[in-house]
Amino acid sequence: MISRRSLWLSAAAVFVAFGTLVAVLGNGRSEASPAAPAVVRGPLGSGNPVVLAFGGDVHFEGVLESRLTADPSGLLAPIAPVLGEADIAVANLETAVTNGGAATAKTFVFRTPPSAFEALRGGAVDVVSMANNHGMDFGEAGLRDSLAAAKRHRFPVIGIGLDGKQAYAPYRTTVRGQRIAVLAATQVLDDHLIESWTAGPGKPGLASAKAVPRLLQEVRRARRTSDTVVVFLHWGVELEQCPTPDQRTLARQLVGAGADIIVGGHAHRLLGTGRMGKALVGYGLGNFVWYGTSALSTQTGVLLVTATGRRIDRYRWAPARIVDGVPRPLSGSERQQELASWRSLRGCTGLKP
Repeated sequence: MISRRSLWLSAAAVFVAFGTLVAVLGNGRSEASPAAPAVVRGPLGSGNPVVLAFGGDVHFEGVLESRLTADPSGLLAPIAPVLGEADIAVANLETAVTNGGAATAKTFVFRTPPSAFEALRGGAVDVVSMANNHGMDFGEAGLRDSLAAAKRHRFPVIGIGLDGKQAYAPYRTTVRGQRIAVLAATQVLDDHLIESWTAGPGKPGLASAKAVPRLLQEVRRARRTSDTVVVFLHWGVELEQCPTPDQRTLARQLVGAGADIIVGGHAHRLLGTGRMGKALVGYGLGNFVWYGTSALSTQTGVLLVTATGRRIDRYRWAPARIVDGVPRPLSGSERQQELASWRSLRGCTGLKP
């Protein structure tokens, strides 16, 4: 079957004479271009649909360490075709990217070598959030290493920075004339680390969703120069299958500020997805590339969203199962069973289909 992206890439050739052909990278992706200057446009932007893909929590611990060393670019091959259906694929990188630094005083600390970015690119991931409760597991030195590694690999990271301006800055790209902005922030931080891990003026750290006024300000700013605004969050309570009151409140605030798509994770299990007014909210994407082995921790998938500017045309879940740390798409009766289970999670969210 010809993918939606393939159809668009074929159709794009028609517009060469009008100077709007989107350059295509060697891997078949639409090339990211700088955000266009602010112009007054309607809610549909350029009028062309864009497909976005979202995956959950990623690290390279346990069984994944040796596999990352052996074949980084091929590690995520099983799920790459699903992510590759989208124009932009986003995930949560829940680890510091460093070989040095001192571990923070906390129960679990994660780190991975810079080859993680090779694995992500090989798996058709375009951008990752590092705004989570493991992004600074190896302190400021680890943060600086993470940013340096991302820069060397030319891999976009969001939700983390050398100061507040960089940490809250969105990833911006233009696809078929549509200006996309993706912001990231974390609502989850250990109490004793909130101050030291939160980015500020001249202070390295993460974008905090606990600083609600600042986050809403950044969403409003992105709204003024974007056709579709995405907010990727780390939020909720581990292992809980329903969103907390804080999550639901923050989602409403973000929608009010102009967010079109709000997704996230942290629970290490799937939560419900649905519509909040005209926006789409996905409360929990679960694990994605992870070392868990329990039934709940290995339920995963990719959320694929088609948006035309501010309009969410459709969304669907591509269910998968984590095997040896890597998500593998499901088929047949197992796929149908997981789809039914995923749809049922919406029941406690207050969201509409």
